[in-house]
Amino acid sequence: MEAFAALIDALVYTRSRNGKLALIAAYLRTTPDPDRGWALAALTGGLDFPAVKGSTIRALMAERVDPVLFALSRDYVGDTAETASLLWPEPPVPPAPPPTVAEAVTALAAMTRSTVQRDLAALLDRLDANGRFALLKLATGAMRIGISARLAKTAFAQAFGVNVDDVEEIWHGQAAPYQPLFDWAAHGAPPPLGEDRPLFRPFMLAHPLEGAVVDLTQAFAETWAAEWKWDGIRVQIVRAGRETRVYSRSGDDITAAFPEVAAALDIPAVLDGELLVRGSHQGGEAGGAASFNALQQRLGRKIVSRKMLADAPAFVRLYDVLIVDGEDLRSFAWDQRRAALEALMPRLDPTRFDLSEVIAADSLDALAAIRERARDEAIEGVMLKRRDSPYVAGRRTGLWFKWKRDPLLVDCVLMYAQRGSGKRSSFYSDFTFGCWDGDPDAGAELLPVGKAYFGFTDDELKWLDRYVRTHTVNRFGPVRETDRSLVLEVAFDSVHESRRHKSGLAMRFPRISRIRADKPAHEADRIEALRALVRD
Repeated sequence: MEAFAALIDALVYTRSRNGKLALIAAYLRTTPDPDRGWALAALTGGLDFPAVKGSTIRALMAERVDPVLFALSRDYVGDTAETASLLWPEPPVPPAPPPTVAEAVTALAAMTRSTVQRDLAALLDRLDANGRFALLKLATGAMRIGISARLAKTAFAQAFGVNVDDVEEIWHGQAAPYQPLFDWAAHGAPPPLGEDRPLFRPFMLAHPLEGAVVDLTQAFAETWAAEWKWDGIRVQIVRAGRETRVYSRSGDDITAAFPEVAAALDIPAVLDGELLVRGSHQGGEAGGAASFNALQQRLGRKIVSRKMLADAPAFVRLYDVLIVDGEDLRSFAWDQRRAALEALMPRLDPTRFDLSEVIAADSLDALAAIRERARDEAIEGVMLKRRDSPYVAGRRTGLWFKWKRDPLLVDCVLMYAQRGSGKRSSFYSDFTFGCWDGDPDAGAELLPVGKAYFGFTDDELKWLDRYVRTHTVNRFGPVRETDRSLVLEVAFDSVHESRRHKSGLAMRFPRISRIRADKPAHEADRIEALRALVRD
């Protein structure tokens, strides 16, 4: 456990991507099995210990530390695991030696609600402050140390000199502690493939067109295919071994939330598309795609009611085909895969699958004019794909581009702020803002419409943090209420009706576009201006 704790500690204080890669790769090369496999699972979010919650840690600390001291310390530090690891008292008798990572995982997995406080305390007593921090991060799954699953897999590939795309291809068929994966990469064993199982394949992704260095003027229609970028979630539907699975872009299995889609595919295939739900009043025609807000009601559910299946039936607008009837098409050009997808459509259930339209445009200017209509079409923008591009994992330069519609902008007033997590734990970086429910000069109320925690530079974050500290008028635990004086220009993709805010509205992908310190708060926008943007 000491080596894993040292790794976590080093990662917290390492800013560069290459530095993080080197640290993880060195750990994976030098740590024995199965500890390194469990550590890799922790870094990639592959562990779950239901008995250990944040409330468990707080209850443990309440028995050992003055509650006011813990609350003040937690508020200052900004992280429960770090606060608990630093305040945990030394045990009255010499503890047993520190556990290995594998021993800790076994102990955590065996804990129940009735035993967790006793058994977790026993583990914490055996560790120093760094070890306690690493254990609590591992136990709760809340690493927040700047490590994505992709970065950890890249470090694995670097550690053993294998291709990261091969790692991605094999990864989703394995379970922690990934012994077959290490046997293949570190010891030369055959790759652990699973052709007879519905496994996830890494998505091909697009670069933003803005700022891209690429000539799109020559032979536009012959070189590029354009499609709509639909306002849903990207999914992969896989049928193999008489079983079908639906995966999100991150590789999460979301089959339980969309059983009707999984049940509709009975052909051995791997399909790529946009998951949407139908709504009788959406898009101006019966059966059109509903707003993202309607889709969001079904995300994350383990059981979907009959009413929800009837009111918001899901379907997939297909973009691509990776594999069909056992033939891997990923090395084929986009044109060839598109032809194969069109040929496949008659074999698919038309209530659950349709085909993403190819936009007819003979120049970038013509496509730009079409894109201007995107906001009326319940879509996010357009996609550009080289007609000769193979389907390759990740973002490859010059092959696919996304050209999102211009964001909507609204002037809001800062209402509340909260500290962030990880590197931002010392800064107020999560901001709730609102619009006026009428004329502010006539006493109108300011109602919250959204929350954002990105869009600003590091210097702007420091400025906002100072502003919050000097304009706080009330405190609610970790939340600071500010005076109603700072206007923020907020960019967002769309706005929907929602019960989450008193205003009855919620933005999709809000971010701070500009700090409008020059603008009086009473000149910020009204709720009715936002409500007018809600798509029926």
